[in-house]
Amino acid sequence: MITFDEKICTDIEESTSREWLETNGIGGFACGSISGINTRRYHSLLTASLCPPVGRIRLLSKFEETLFIGDEVYHLSANQYQPNVIFPQGYKHIKSFCLNPFPTWTFRINDVEIEKTVFMVQGKNTVFCRYRLISKPKPEIFLELKPLVCTVDYHVLQRENSAINSDFECDGDSICYKPYPEKQEIFFTHNAESVEKTGYWYRNFEYQIEKERGFDFHEDLFQPFLLRFDLSKAPAIVACGTSIEKLSEIEKLEKEEIKRRENLIENAKPKDEFEKELVLAADKFIVSRNQGYSVIAGYPWFADWGRDTMISLKGLTLETNRFDIARSIILEFSKYISQGMIPNRFPDQGEEPEYNTADATLWYFEAIRAYAETTGDYDLVRNRLYEKLADIIAWHLRGTRFQIHVDTDGLLFVGEENSQLTWMDAKVDGVAVTPRVGKPVEIQALWFNALKTMSAFAEKFGSYSEKMLYDSMAEAARYSFNQLFWNKEEDCLFDVVSNGERDATIRPNQIFAASLHFSMLDMERSRKVVEKVERELLTPFGLRTLSPRDKNYHPRYVGSPNERDSAYHQGTVWPWLLGAFADAYMKVFPEREEKIAELLSAFRNHIEQAGLGQISEIFDAEPPYSPRGCLAQAWSVAEIMRLSRKYNGKKSNF
Repeated sequence: MITFDEKICTDIEESTSREWLETNGIGGFACGSISGINTRRYHSLLTASLCPPVGRIRLLSKFEETLFIGDEVYHLSANQYQPNVIFPQGYKHIKSFCLNPFPTWTFRINDVEIEKTVFMVQGKNTVFCRYRLISKPKPEIFLELKPLVCTVDYHVLQRENSAINSDFECDGDSICYKPYPEKQEIFFTHNAESVEKTGYWYRNFEYQIEKERGFDFHEDLFQPFLLRFDLSKAPAIVACGTSIEKLSEIEKLEKEEIKRRENLIENAKPKDEFEKELVLAADKFIVSRNQGYSVIAGYPWFADWGRDTMISLKGLTLETNRFDIARSIILEFSKYISQGMIPNRFPDQGEEPEYNTADATLWYFEAIRAYAETTGDYDLVRNRLYEKLADIIAWHLRGTRFQIHVDTDGLLFVGEENSQLTWMDAKVDGVAVTPRVGKPVEIQALWFNALKTMSAFAEKFGSYSEKMLYDSMAEAARYSFNQLFWNKEEDCLFDVVSNGERDATIRPNQIFAASLHFSMLDMERSRKVVEKVERELLTPFGLRTLSPRDKNYHPRYVGSPNERDSAYHQGTVWPWLLGAFADAYMKVFPEREEKIAELLSAFRNHIEQAGLGQISEIFDAEPPYSPRGCLAQAWSVAEIMRLSRKYNGKKSNF
């Protein structure tokens, strides 16, 4: 269980750098810092998903929380308005914070202790906040809550304006507030003793992380009314959402959510507390899409991406024994196959999916292979997927979008000018930072893996001629790959081969040629690739995206958007790559399982240091390896979970 005492909670830097996350299974979420200071534009008590799992808007940024004990007034909330102006400073009253089962704060003021709990309802855009007195009741202990609302796209900051509506409607214990005629209405259900109209703007909140990221970092929030509770009589309860809730249901909903999480853990059978946290972390990325499921790539700003979903599927679902979810994800994406491709991403506002990816579709084959092998559900492949997979191969043979096609040497050519079709997809001013048009190394590894997967499927329920076709294509690719991609000078693989040019940049992409289920490399070359990657790219938190020897190496992911995009794949460390490194490492050094335990050790501490219970998207490439990017990333959690389940066995030191 992740908990923090008064020493951490009252330290402004320590408590503000630690972030909590609650999700609702349909793309909505709540997140913030232990201190209560919002440091991101994405921090909120309710970001609702209006077109699940996308169409997300911030509805309730936070509550201003004020406690009245007799004639004394105390603030529980905290805000940053200028670099050195924090008001109020409620974090100074935090006695402890606990993450599980829900984000829970204990405030202590003299001999009065108040517990605050936040949790979301699965499948609904609703957040519950509860404040209860846990010390001996005293007379005249009142709590005032002032909701600060926004109703803007979750990527956008709100500004003070005269168009906002200051009126609201009360009906018993519910309040309906519609800030703008064209915006989503917000419902508050409460047990307050009184409701008072206010109608004030709170100006110039300052979001430190947005400032560091080079974005606009000031926001104004509107405060339409005040809720007043007598804590001496009963806990204060507020439900905020896109529909009216029944306060009488809160206890039932809370117990149901606790039981749901307990069932996830029981079903996954984690070996230790670390895996238990990863099971709960994994659950936060699984979201409903139409009648099926998908995977949010990362919180707080990503939607569901095809590449991330397929790479994450093993760790998030197969390693947690959620086979029905894995099956649903695979089938849901099969509905969007177009011209032999699955989508790269689904836009935030629910527009048509984008197909600008060469690898997501190839990762789809690996996800299906792993699912079938783990569950034995080959009937799904036979009856609903095999023909679609065969058609994908056919499209790649004759050519599809972005000039993706099989070349005369049997390898896969991808891309056109300024297109970014691999996972290294950053651009600055429309120009690719890591141009990889041609034949990227991991695309060839994935292509070969897909062909051998189809050969195995054809052997089970296809025809002999189909199996021979896939085998012959795979062997042609293997031969050409070994002829073209081996860099004799560096004893490793080139990153991209294109039109006679060979990119000798030392990057982690080559590890997939040694790590995938079906590999084109012999044992000797696999070992050399692993040793090269370990020597130049391995860090405690993942693989660097570029060797420090390279003149374009950027060790820190900081600065303006352009500066950060220039570093995104030019040195920055990615935890998800540890999965491929560990698989390749164990193939060539099967006797060194303690190495994997060593790789996992850093993350046992990390889950208590940034996104609580989660694993960050990226890290700086040099000590102290500061976490950056998303506070919670699907494939980071998935691959660390998979490694822990697969390799953290009897040889582990933990």
